[in-house]
Amino acid sequence: MKGVIWCGVLLVGVFAAGSFAVGSLGRPSLRSSAPSAALGDFEQCADYAGRPPGFPDHPLAGMRRIAGGIAKLGSERGYADERPVRNQQLAPFWIDTTEVTNAQFAAFVAATGYVTDAERMGAGVVFVPPKPGEEAPPSSWWRLQSGASWRHPEGPESTLVARAHDPVVQVTRADALAYAKWLGHDLPSEAQWEHAAKGGGDNDSADAAVFDAAHVPQANFWQGDFPFANTASDHYAGRAPVGCYAANTYGLHDMIGNVWEWTRDDYAGAYQPHGSGHAERARPSATSHEVAVIKGGSYLCAANFCVRYRASARHPQEVDLPASHVGFRTVRRGGGSD
Repeated sequence: MKGVIWCGVLLVGVFAAGSFAVGSLGRPSLRSSAPSAALGDFEQCADYAGRPPGFPDHPLAGMRRIAGGIAKLGSERGYADERPVRNQQLAPFWIDTTEVTNAQFAAFVAATGYVTDAERMGAGVVFVPPKPGEEAPPSSWWRLQSGASWRHPEGPESTLVARAHDPVVQVTRADALAYAKWLGHDLPSEAQWEHAAKGGGDNDSADAAVFDAAHVPQANFWQGDFPFANTASDHYAGRAPVGCYAANTYGLHDMIGNVWEWTRDDYAGAYQPHGSGHAERARPSATSHEVAVIKGGSYLCAANFCVRYRASARHPQEVDLPASHVGFRTVRRGGGSD
């Protein structure tokens, strides 16, 4: 697969029946369906089991309701494919408070026996940074790694031990849609995702929210000279557990950074690389001519490359290409409060 350039063994049964299992919690109130009151705190989010109260029995477990209305999409301040700014009417919907976790995806696999595209292919894309001073084109920073899958995100030697609360990665859009369908959910449209990420604010306030008043990062993205040095002043050099950063005004965590997130919309618009330089058009893989919109940026986006840790930013991703920095969250249509 030739893709777009982007800015022991733990078995499923361990999640389903072992220490990550969630007990019988009954039917929770939808008004308190956030994953955990502790999320948003670095110390306590590390203890999050990765499954919100009521999951998977309650269809709205771990979700927040987003009111309908006029969504202002795009930005005149970003890349060419973010323009023009436009308005779109949206009906109310529910959206996951966090990215889907390894624990949640494991519950889906345990219940259905689902096999992901990466597992069938026997490989997934992983990031391999160049050595300091090495002259290497961006395309060489990515490797189709044999044995990489959602269970082994960086390859066969990696596992999910102590990573139940990390966002699931190495999933294609079809994998994400299969999980969503299991819950009676869907993937968000690009408009739904962006509207939720902006939290009711405009582009300026949404962009500024990635730093606090002391200029401390409030999301997981690359600090330093990408791809050679990451100062990790955001606390994480790689993927972070979900919910370690404060929620936006809609109560949603990690809409910016951590991992890119699938949408159900196909990509249209200008093609350009993550950073400055010559434009390079995405080339569909041999097995698919579909390219979808991914949103939010990832832990690999930096100020000097892939400045897409912004709500309005967007990027093309081949729908059949699993990668170590792409995950997802789901939506449920309908705006009822119970």
